[in-house]
Amino acid sequence: MATMAECRSALDTLSDHLAGADGDVRGAAALDRSLSCHVRDLDVTFTGRLTDGRIQVLDTIEGPPREKAQIRLAMTGDDLVAMVNGELNFAKAWGSGRVRLEAGFRDLLKLRSLL
Repeated sequence: MATMAECRSALDTLSDHLAGADGDVRGAAALDRSLSCHVRDLDVTFTGRLTDGRIQVLDTIEGPPREKAQIRLAMTGDDLVAMVNGELNFAKAWGSGRVRLEAGFRDLLKLRSLL
C-alpha cells in the first residue's frame, strides 16, 4: 500500500508532467479550478488547485473532501502511484471504476485530452 508521502510525491510528479506538456494536454492543464484527490485506502484527501498548468496541493485532510472541488478524483494510493509512473492507464482505470473523476461537463470535455 502506497504511503501518504508517496501519494504526495506522485501528485508533485504529475504536476511536473502537466507543466512540461505541449499541445492539447497543455491547454487542458491550463484550467484554473479547485481540485481534490481522495486516496481511499489511506482515507486522506489532498486539496488544492489546478492552475497555470500545475497542480498546487494546498492542504491534506483526513477523510473524504469536506468541500466539493470543481475537479474531484478518488482512487487508491497504489493506483495513483501506478498512473503517474505509467504503469496504469488512466482511461482504462476510469472506465473500470478504479479511478473516479467528477467535474462539470465543460471541464470533462477539456480534460479528455489528458486521458
